[in-house]
Amino acid sequence: MGRLSKKYESRLRRKRRVRQKVYGTESRPRLTVFRSARHIYAQVVVDDRGATVAAASSVEPEVRSKIAELGKKVDVAHYVGKLLADRAKAKGVEKVVFDRNGYMYHGRVKAVSAGAREGGLEF
Repeated sequence: MGRLSKKYESRLRRKRRVRQKVYGTESRPRLTVFRSARHIYAQVVVDDRGATVAAASSVEPEVRSKIAELGKKVDVAHYVGKLLADRAKAKGVEKVVFDRNGYMYHGRVKAVSAGAREGGLEF
């Protein structure tokens, strides 16, 4: 593996530190967020089983068709959060614990959590 950027290494360090405290159980799964330069991905994970309960991302056809009307990446992230909340609630998940995955709680990461809260998830 080649040299990683200092920024990436720092995020991985923060991610490990957060994951020591944040753990998804059957009663309260973990909502985790990953963001790339162009897209946003979110999923609800039960760490006890190692299973993904629900997932949503900006690369899905359902979301891609709305990207033009939503406009900004923050608005797309908010929509992804709402979509994820709807899918999780359909599977019977009401409460989650939020895993920001080492990213700052700002911008698109914050928008996903706001959308999930608006969709009815508690955390």
